[in-house]
Amino acid sequence: MNRKATALDVAKLAGVSRSAVSLVLNGRGDGNVALESQQRIREAAAALNYTPNAIALSLRNQRSRVIGIVSDEVVTSPFDGNIIAGADAVARSQGFVTVVMDTESDEARDEGAVATLLDRQVDGLMYVTVGLRPLHVPLNMLQVPSILANCFDDRPGAGVPAVIPDEVRGGREAAEHVMSLGHRDIAFLAGDSLTPAAPRRIEGYREAFGAADMPVNGDRVLQVGWDIDAGFHGAIKLLDGVEPAARPTAILCANDRLAIGVVLACYRLGLSVPHDVSVMGYDDEFRIAKNMVPALSTMALPLREMGAAAMTALLADVGSAPNGKHDGGGPAAAAGSGTGAGTDAVHHAVTMVPCRLVVRDSTGPVPAGR
Repeated sequence: MNRKATALDVAKLAGVSRSAVSLVLNGRGDGNVALESQQRIREAAAALNYTPNAIALSLRNQRSRVIGIVSDEVVTSPFDGNIIAGADAVARSQGFVTVVMDTESDEARDEGAVATLLDRQVDGLMYVTVGLRPLHVPLNMLQVPSILANCFDDRPGAGVPAVIPDEVRGGREAAEHVMSLGHRDIAFLAGDSLTPAAPRRIEGYREAFGAADMPVNGDRVLQVGWDIDAGFHGAIKLLDGVEPAARPTAILCANDRLAIGVVLACYRLGLSVPHDVSVMGYDDEFRIAKNMVPALSTMALPLREMGAAAMTALLADVGSAPNGKHDGGGPAAAAGSGTGAGTDAVHHAVTMVPCRLVVRDSTGPVPAGR
């Protein structure tokens, strides 16, 4: 029977010592093993289909090479699984595996989920949420390097860093898009203020008006909710019985479901999208925004990008923590691409990832005469 190749087999084929094989394949060859020998070792390992024993490596390094991920409902809901997918791709590329536990939005289970993962000797922890929100971080997360994705630590002066979408910039770029098409009378339908996303997207909308030296009409900003029916009734309020010259020519929405409701209201009122009213969504929700009729212009949330950025920063911190021990802080500045987080005062270690403008069929030039 063919047996699995060993490090000694690789050493013999490459003509080097077994310790040289270990140094090279464990990423410590530079400065310890000649470059020519490193190349021979890699070629020999590939020829023999040799990979280091993960359990033995973990025992030697006192690391499990496992990252625990706690989710509020990312696993059990149809939304935002791409955050975990982006994180997992980075972890696998660096020889780590991920283990995910979902609390189904029961905060009482947070500490227990973290404890379960710590019992499995994870090297680091990530907490992921479906929507942007403050998180009461379980204190036992501080035992190992930790990071937050799509949420931020709600404790004053807290040290767990976060990777979140740049919602203010997203709201601003959505408004700038329809302004570039000639629109000036632009309404904004937002969700409630229970989540930080809505006020930040409104803030971006206001910033765009300020940059264009245009006043914001407060009557054009309505916080109606997050679902299709809220978008429908909000659009009816803005459009029904209003003379063409007095109705908004574009309606921005804080998510794609609101935008669907707006489009349905326009159809109910005999208005064409985008000929009479341009409609803009937010999120680029899978199987919804692209498949709408008309296909929705929207701001795409950077879900995979957030997961990848968070995992990259976390693994950097794991690599710098001696023997997996931790001082109670988190990854340094979480890749350092941002220090602010919109309308709320959030700990300085926050990375904000830009959303992406996706232009489709629901936005068009301002109607003639407007």
